[in-house]
Amino acid sequence: MSLPGFDHVGISTIDRKGKITTRAATDQLVWELDTLQYDLDEGPCVESVRGAEMVQAPWIRHNRRWLKYVPKAVDLGLQSQLAVRLHLDRKGTVGGLNMYSTSSEVIDPNAIAMADLFATHAALALGKARDVHDLDQALRTRETIGKAIGLIMAKYHLDEEAAFAFLTRTSSHSNTKMRDVAAQMLEDHNSAANGKPPKRQRSARPTP
Repeated sequence: MSLPGFDHVGISTIDRKGKITTRAATDQLVWELDTLQYDLDEGPCVESVRGAEMVQAPWIRHNRRWLKYVPKAVDLGLQSQLAVRLHLDRKGTVGGLNMYSTSSEVIDPNAIAMADLFATHAALALGKARDVHDLDQALRTRETIGKAIGLIMAKYHLDEEAAFAFLTRTSSHSNTKMRDVAAQMLEDHNSAANGKPPKRQRSARPTP
């Protein structure tokens, strides 16, 4: 990626819990400046993923908006910065496009237009990647729960509905996600098959 005036570029993502993570960067300086903003919880990068469409910071050494971030960033050589939110109508904010300049204090208007275009493509790519990840996780969870239900059916001679009800009750009573309960059951079963004691003792025969 080449943007007029910006010699350091990175892409960050934000998860459903609000954690921001740098996913790609042109060089080490991007990682350092991104991490600095995450740690201080301020700066153009943070503001963009928190909802601002675009944050421009020319002549950043004179900027009084981010009192903790600016002095440290300037010490690292930063002269100007541009951050663009990556978002999709259906998914909301998925991350941010972060651009840093150590060679120019002004922001080229052409860079703004190009960054907006790049941000659209990046958002679409991240959205697709998230869809694939979510689908993969859903399939893995479904498979794990299915195997656990099969174990319960075989062990206690229950039908599928009763076995599922038992798994649901176990999850509710232990305040543990069903997929985690199922995974633990499979782990205990595999340990027993290998002659190892289970990590946790399960309750006695489930009530139909």
